[in-house]
Amino acid sequence: MKRIFLFLCTNLAIMLVLGTVVNLLGVNRFLTANGLNLGMLLAFAAIMGFGGAFISLWMSKTIAKWSTGAQVIAQPRNREEQWLIDTVARFAREAGLPMPEVAIYEGEPNAFATGASKAKSLVAVSTGLLHGMNKQEVEAVLAHEVAHIANGDMVTLTLIQGVVNTFVFFLARVVGSLIDSMLRRGDETEAPSGPGIGYMIIVFVCEMVFGILASTVVMYFSRQREFRADAGAAYLLGGPQPMIAALQRLSGMQAGELPQNMAASGIAGKEGWMALFATHPSLESRIAALQR
Repeated sequence: MKRIFLFLCTNLAIMLVLGTVVNLLGVNRFLTANGLNLGMLLAFAAIMGFGGAFISLWMSKTIAKWSTGAQVIAQPRNREEQWLIDTVARFAREAGLPMPEVAIYEGEPNAFATGASKAKSLVAVSTGLLHGMNKQEVEAVLAHEVAHIANGDMVTLTLIQGVVNTFVFFLARVVGSLIDSMLRRGDETEAPSGPGIGYMIIVFVCEMVFGILASTVVMYFSRQREFRADAGAAYLLGGPQPMIAALQRLSGMQAGELPQNMAASGIAGKEGWMALFATHPSLESRIAALQR
């Protein structure tokens, strides 16, 4: 709750500064004269930006189960499932967390943690990871996922996504209104009562461009949280070597792909055709960070 409050305050402060700058530059008067209320737009952008992000967070655990076919272990059926439950429970106690749900899903090597809060979290591992790693390596992966929960990474990334969504939504419409007004300025016919088709096209293009640029911010924070989760796993395991061994083993395996909306949640992900758009740092850089 404190993290959410701080991010909301930060976002409100940024919007206040932005509104002040726009007023000082006289842009607000120009846009208001052309039918755009910046105050209302800022509020609406915040609702749209954070609304979608929080709905995704609220539904994250349900969507994760549905999209991967993960089956929660309600009652362990064998020693492997009992060991998984016991290991996650041990790490959760050490991290001061409520017990997360534990699930297994069919697929290539990967694992993820998700959930709307620390009290409503899920740790899931694939059958490929369970069968491709030894127990010490799987234990390190589980510690990494529990560290994600302890760090509040799901909420943090949601809040960052909400902030960038807000400004993509806001700036696209400001730019759209400015360009649309300039394009219609020389029109001697009676001005239409609302924005024209040009405005909608410009807004659409701006949302695409600004969205791509904003995604680099989100991906940067996604990569940083992987380093923090690796460090958290090393703390829970009493040293970095087990996590290093797990990452080294993972580097020799074909990591399974998670659904696009969960790509940032896995123990490993595509590094992307450009580093700026990668959800995860390279395994080599993660190992090097742990060795330092």
